[in-house]
Parts: sequence; C-alpha cells; structure tokens
Amino acid sequence: MDLSKKFYESRKLENLVENQTSYTLNNAALHIFETHEQADKVLLRFDKPVLASMLKGKKIMHLRDQQAFNFLPGESLILPSNEMMCIDFPEAQISNPTRCLAMAISEDKINNVLNRMNESMPKVENREWSLMDYNFHFTNDTGIYQILQRLLFLFTEDHPSKDLFVDNMLEELIIRILQTNSRKIYSDQSFKLSSSNRLAYIVEYIRKNLHNPLSVKSLSRKACMSESNFYRVFKNELGISPTDFINNERIKLAVSLLQNPEMSIKEIYQECGFESRSYFNRVFKRRKKVAPGDYQARFNVRA
Repeated sequence: MDLSKKFYESRKLENLVENQTSYTLNNAALHIFETHEQADKVLLRFDKPVLASMLKGKKIMHLRDQQAFNFLPGESLILPSNEMMCIDFPEAQISNPTRCLAMAISEDKINNVLNRMNESMPKVENREWSLMDYNFHFTNDTGIYQILQRLLFLFTEDHPSKDLFVDNMLEELIIRILQTNSRKIYSDQSFKLSSSNRLAYIVEYIRKNLHNPLSVKSLSRKACMSESNFYRVFKNELGISPTDFINNERIKLAVSLLQNPEMSIKEIYQECGFESRSYFNRVFKRRKKVAPGDYQARFNVRA
C-alpha cells in the first residue's frame, strides 16, 4: 500500500520515533506514523476506536491479555477506545522506516452503521451486530485493502467534498470489518458457540464434511431455512457467499495436505471435496496466486 507524493511533500519530520502526520475530518482522523530508528516499549493510546494497519516494516505489539505478536504489512488491528499499545520497532532505520496508519473513527459514526446493519442485515437467532470489545488482529482481504488505499487518497486530497467521500467509505469499511470478525469467530470458535445457533452449526458441519458434496440447497435444509434466506443471512453475516466460504475452507485444508510427502495432487483434491483437478487448480491459484503443483514443490513433495 503506497502513500501519495503529496503526503511526502507536505509532512514534516520532527521525531525519529513515531513521527506523526495527521488529517482530521468530521467523523474520523487519519494518522500516519513513521519510525526511523529502532525502539522498544513505545506507548500509544487513542480516545476513540481505532483501526491500525501496517504499511511498511515490522512492529511487535504488546496488548492486554495477549502474547506479543508481529504486526506486518497487509495486516490490521481493531482497538477499542483508550486501549494502551506498547510497541517495539526492531527493524526501523532512516533508510527503511516503519510506517503504519491509524484511523480513529467516531463512536457516533460506528453506532449509526451498526443500527443500519441491525435494521437491514439482521443476524440469525435475534442477535445484534455490535463492535467487538477486544483486540481483533486480521489480514486485510481485497475489499478492505482497496478501501484503505482509497481512504489514504481521500484524506490527503484537497477536495471540497472529501468529508462526504470519506463518510461513505467508512461505512463500507466498518461493515466489512464486522463481517470479517464474524467470519473469524465462526471459523475459529464455532465449537464454542451455542448449539442452537444455526450458522455455527452449519459452519462446523462444513468444516467436518469438506470431502463430501456440499450445496446451498443441502445446507439450507440443515439450517431449517429457505435457500434464498439462508444465502442472504450467510452472506450478510459472514461477508462471503456459502460457496466461497466452502472453497476457502477447502483451500485451507489443501494447503496443509500439500505439505504431506505421502499424498499426490489427486488424493489431495479428492480429500478436499473438489470434483476435478482443473477446478481445484483454478480455485487454488485464484486464492494463493500459485498453482498447487508449484506450491507443493516448495516443500519437496512429490506431485
């Protein structure tokens, strides 16, 4: 993710550790932090919920109730208001600075989006959308990456309607982040969710039956929902269609199986529930940007 030439021309470097350039609009403030020398235990806190996203370099994050973790380009972190961050910069240099954006979003804006989501995109089992109150660390998907790139441009653009432009992008960003969070909860913690939660049951069923044929029709029956309603609720809540979710889970399984020297490509795609090698190759390459055979070769596994 690149910053505009205008950003570099207008910023003023005053400190080597966490030098900050800020842009403030009605419902959000964008801060770009640049670090030009190694440092440990730098403290930072915002009085509003904040999205932090790495642009360049590496940070080591120390947050409450979590082990320290690497924070790398392409990754983001959602923090509640007044959350204290303790940050190490192990690789920052004058010639290769660490860069991160932090976008503080007004709670009124977030609540307005949540209210609209609960009215038009209701969850199953009468649950409501709400902002996560813990530190959510995730890898940006294509949609979130493109929104962040656009917001970087809009905040630094000299345009009389930039507040309106940014407001519209913020709404989409909030929705996509909440759907990403929901997808992660269902994928990683479905076994902890109530057995009466229909989507939790379906996600767990998918993960245990990837080798079997799976269709929207059969899954909607298991959820005791019509096909159209099942598809709508699934996509609203997880931000992805049932078919794409199934393929994502199958590719995750394929990635692990491709590292097994005892399995052939044919055995792998059949174990993952793909009907043909050509379809498996197409889906795998679309998601991993490399063919299964080439990925397998990296681990010296026979094709």
